[in-house]
Amino acid sequence: MDDIKLLEAVELYISGQMSPDDRVYFEQLRKTNPEIDQLVVEHTFFLQQMNRFDETKAFKSLLNDTHTHLAETGAIASPTVKGKAKVIQLYNRYKRTAAIAASIAGITALTMSSLIWYMSPGKQQKNELEYLSGQLKDIKDQTIIQKQEINSIKQNIATPVINYTTGGTAFLINAKGLVVTNAHVIKDARNIVVQNNEGKDLKVKVIYNDIARDVAILKIEDTAFKAPTALPYAIKKTEPEVAETVYTLGFPRNDMVYGEGYMAAKTGFNGDTLTCQIAIAANPGNSGGPIFNRNGEVIGILSAKQVSAEGAVFATQSKYIHQAIAALQSDTGYKKVKLPTSSSIKSLDRTQQVKKISEFIYMVKVN
Repeated sequence: MDDIKLLEAVELYISGQMSPDDRVYFEQLRKTNPEIDQLVVEHTFFLQQMNRFDETKAFKSLLNDTHTHLAETGAIASPTVKGKAKVIQLYNRYKRTAAIAASIAGITALTMSSLIWYMSPGKQQKNELEYLSGQLKDIKDQTIIQKQEINSIKQNIATPVINYTTGGTAFLINAKGLVVTNAHVIKDARNIVVQNNEGKDLKVKVIYNDIARDVAILKIEDTAFKAPTALPYAIKKTEPEVAETVYTLGFPRNDMVYGEGYMAAKTGFNGDTLTCQIAIAANPGNSGGPIFNRNGEVIGILSAKQVSAEGAVFATQSKYIHQAIAALQSDTGYKKVKLPTSSSIKSLDRTQQVKKISEFIYMVKVN
């Protein structure tokens, strides 16, 4: 029998766990073998010492706990433990409680973290954000569809036909789309357009109206308007000379009509100093038309004729166009408006001048 098995047999014998037959055999062996008997004695003593050590340790722990309890309740006086000794004492006393508390705290922390993660707004809002994102995309798509439908409806709706009942003539005074006509041409107007030499109506708005001098300035606000680089004629500031030959372009009918004459007087009807008199043929529809001199400079705006005298026509002097622009420049939106001051067609013959000028003359249509 090796030492380990022998020692196991000794422990079974001492603890009383050996079977009766084995125990009889082992006791016979112990009597005949002094070494085995000695081993039983020594191991029995060893086990007794171990039991005593455990009992002593448990008893000392009980005494310490009792002492600490009596000291805390004031039953006995006990010196206060300081420094590391106090820490060790507290650790020994409360280590089990601390371990349990730590375990509970850990479990609680894990539980709370799980609950917070589950209940957190971010987690709940994630689905909502994805849902809202989907809604926004749907709204965007619906908006595009609605715009397409609206555009389709607009295209299918026939543009209401406006019956223009009155009209006159206007001419461009600025490359940015400013045209001038008489104030009486647009009087009581609900709708105003100007028609270019291609027969296309262009939307305009009234930005200046001087009834006393019979001057109105319109601004073309239409995407079809093609702004020229510059105007070929000038707007003269000074008064025209008597007997000076002049000509006009206007719309007494649907086609542009040329008329030729001369300056008859520096004053208008009954000596009106705001206008001048011109000997020229004019009819309804000529109002607002430009009066050019031989240099291709605008000297006035044709505005009226004397009923009782054939060929007695009156025009607002061009210097009042300059005054109108000066007044308009008080509006910050038109501070940079400038009128043409030089004529690039003065060396051309009359036919070439008219060809250069005609695209800047418009029919005014009013209802």
